[in-house]
Amino acid sequence: MKSFSSLKRLFVYLKPYRRNFALVMFFTVVTVAANAALPYVAGLPTTEIANNIANGESLNFNYVIKCLIAIAAVGLTYCAAQLIAGILMAGVVQSAMYDLRTDIDTKINRLPVSYFDRNQQGNILSRVTNDVDAVSGAMQQTLTGIVTAVLGILTAVVMMFYINWKMALVAILMIPASFLISRGIIKISQKYFQSMQNALGDLNGFVQENMTGFAVLKVYGREKQTLENFKKVNYSVRNYGFKASFISGLMMPLVSLTAYIAYIAMAVMGGHYVIAGVIAVGQLQAFIQYIWQVSQPLGNITQLSSVLQAASAASRRVFEILDEPEEGVNQENLPLPVPVEGNVTFEKVAFSYDPKNPLITDLSFEVKAGQTVAVVGPTGAGKTTLINLLMRFYDVDAGAIKIDGVDTKLMTRSDVRSVFGMVLQDAWLYEGTIADNIRFGKLEATDYEVVDAAKTANVDHFIRTMPDGYEMKINAEGDNVSLGQKQLLTIARAVISDPKILILDEATSSVDTRLEALIQKAMDKVMEGRTSFVIAHRLSTIRDADLILVMNHGSIIEKGNHETLLAQDGFYSKLYQSQFAEEGEYE
Repeated sequence: MKSFSSLKRLFVYLKPYRRNFALVMFFTVVTVAANAALPYVAGLPTTEIANNIANGESLNFNYVIKCLIAIAAVGLTYCAAQLIAGILMAGVVQSAMYDLRTDIDTKINRLPVSYFDRNQQGNILSRVTNDVDAVSGAMQQTLTGIVTAVLGILTAVVMMFYINWKMALVAILMIPASFLISRGIIKISQKYFQSMQNALGDLNGFVQENMTGFAVLKVYGREKQTLENFKKVNYSVRNYGFKASFISGLMMPLVSLTAYIAYIAMAVMGGHYVIAGVIAVGQLQAFIQYIWQVSQPLGNITQLSSVLQAASAASRRVFEILDEPEEGVNQENLPLPVPVEGNVTFEKVAFSYDPKNPLITDLSFEVKAGQTVAVVGPTGAGKTTLINLLMRFYDVDAGAIKIDGVDTKLMTRSDVRSVFGMVLQDAWLYEGTIADNIRFGKLEATDYEVVDAAKTANVDHFIRTMPDGYEMKINAEGDNVSLGQKQLLTIARAVISDPKILILDEATSSVDTRLEALIQKAMDKVMEGRTSFVIAHRLSTIRDADLILVMNHGSIIEKGNHETLLAQDGFYSKLYQSQFAEEGEYE
């Protein structure tokens, strides 16, 4: 069906394991064959006993015992084949899901930063975890389940025709009736399953966002408002989930109704044929069982349809990530200059996040190797955007950004970014040891290099006072060290990568004055001999910069060093004086 079209793409992930999948299908066929043979074999002793009684003969115990042995053999074959098929299927599905998760992770690493700016982290996380789990569970349950059901129906129908074709023609009317019922209900319920998966992604995004800012919510007393917003999102999940489950849940009773009607019809018709001598009583017993062997798979299919619909919605969300356009790749790439000196040039750069609202137009400036450049300006002036362009998180719409005379758009992004080291306002540490977090800047760094980087960043003393020193574990939230200590560790991480160009984005804006001085001292060491871009709101930290760029509305409105800009008595001077008026720090 069209509703399940996204599930077809999943078979690409089964292809590498087609041999094991073929074995699964083989044992599934054995399971179905054994299941189909069981009612017929079970009816043989009943027919033999009925004939012995009708003819006044003694019971043929030898025949009955042979039949019982045959029943046991068929039953054991059924159980063994089903067990082996289940084990093999679990291996195939989990291997396929491993490959799918690997592809998603690889894809995420190739997506542009703009994708993560547009989408909630929680929603992306939901696609990678919940949606993949839904697909995994559906494949585990349905692949063999549907094959077993279809083959079971076919073999049961064949056996019914073998017993009596007239009864079989009447009985199989329940199959198209069940199909039409299922198709109609699936058509109605699929949109609710899709909405439910989307709502679940929104719920995960909401929870992730609010758990991250939980302390802020408590401080400002926003628990009630947050709870009300959560109820709205949660209501959407409940509402769509109820509608999807209720509508799909109608299938089972309606399909079962067709089976009960067929059962009643066969009981009447079969009883008449037994009395007329057309069929034996054991055959009627087998025929009735075959009706249930048709009804039960039909019921299984209807039960699995809700799983399939949820999986279809989930797989569509997963493949939306895999189908996202990746960062552009050049047909030919220019190599990095050897050696990299660190000269940076902006030549008539233009850029906008939205084509209708230009942000940067005709931006030009030049930075010599080893210079420290400070970028200041009000919020929204374009400071962070300038850094995003420098790192090629976004590409310029016009103009060029050059490193040592080479246009960064003509180099690979990995080459461009290998030149840079970054220390951000939001210090990020991952779960692992302190040494591992420092070594993140250079994975092959020795213990000596790790310690040397920590000393340069003025964080070695702090590390040695902590339990286990460099082997101390940073927890998942990174809150077992202070904000200032985290910032010093990120500086050490930048040091160990030995970048030619350093970017410091509001690196001291969230710490106290004493710690700011310590961090500033560490940054001064790191900046020695490197081209450095410093974004700062605290103008006291950039007075010694070689060049200060004052930005507003995406343009450079003033540039020069600290003394020159103060002497101009322009935007920078007013900004500086507004910060230090209370302290009387006029220059």
